[in-house]
Amino acid sequence: MRVLSIQSCVSYGHVGNSAAVFPLQRLGHEVMPVHTVVFSNHTGYGAWGGQLISGDVVRDIVKGIDERGGLDDVELVLSGYQGGNDIGDAILEAVALVKDRNPQAIYACDPVLGSAKSGCFVAPEVQTLIRDRVVPQADLITPNQFELGFITGTDPHTLEETLTSVDLVRAEGPSTVLVTSVFRPDRPEDTIEMLAVTDDGAWIVQTPQLPFKRNGSGDVAAALFSSHFRSSGDPAKALGRTAASVYELLRNTFEADSRELLLIESQEAYVAPQTTFEVRQVR
Repeated sequence: MRVLSIQSCVSYGHVGNSAAVFPLQRLGHEVMPVHTVVFSNHTGYGAWGGQLISGDVVRDIVKGIDERGGLDDVELVLSGYQGGNDIGDAILEAVALVKDRNPQAIYACDPVLGSAKSGCFVAPEVQTLIRDRVVPQADLITPNQFELGFITGTDPHTLEETLTSVDLVRAEGPSTVLVTSVFRPDRPEDTIEMLAVTDDGAWIVQTPQLPFKRNGSGDVAAALFSSHFRSSGDPAKALGRTAASVYELLRNTFEADSRELLLIESQEAYVAPQTTFEVRQVR
């Protein structure tokens, strides 16, 4: 499968394209990364070098790919953090161009807005961009529970509340939703869940919650689920494989006490995870 991935890039560590591209390649996919920033490291360190890439540069790169015939067989377009309208417009134009070349292609958007702990950490311009313009154009979105609530103007906590919020966002455009980092108040202690919803139903998977967080894990989850779902069309299978792979990646990183994801060292987890988790249909 050929994938166009329009995301940020860092040289040190793994976020954005620097997190998503290798796992997809390890699964055998042809990935064409287009970078929206080129930084030394992710901004969580407080200092970094590099620069933002303009929307015009992104357009120029996509145009060059198209002139080589590279968009003709793209089946999946991925996007992550979007810094403003300039990049957002360039991504939406790229999606439209890909779908013109291949109407079977899907657009998977990770609507990066914030988290329950940190709140919304993007500018008001980006909030409006994601909620009002990008999400309605996406076929598949991968918000966390906080982002799902922000997009829909709700505050989901229980499973039923989360499903209701998913229904609201699906009515706006995206037919498939993966909710990452679901924290139900009645879940067993030290667990975390992911929820996938399509026209065919809803499925949930529960894994142990490791007592730490690492930047980039959401980028990996979004890339893996989107590619598994596009390849198989089976949301339950895609959910189970994604949960197992991401858990093993995070477990390896936690056990090594690494500041960055052990993305390369964990490569077998993407193709043949050793752990399995029950995927349960809830609707």
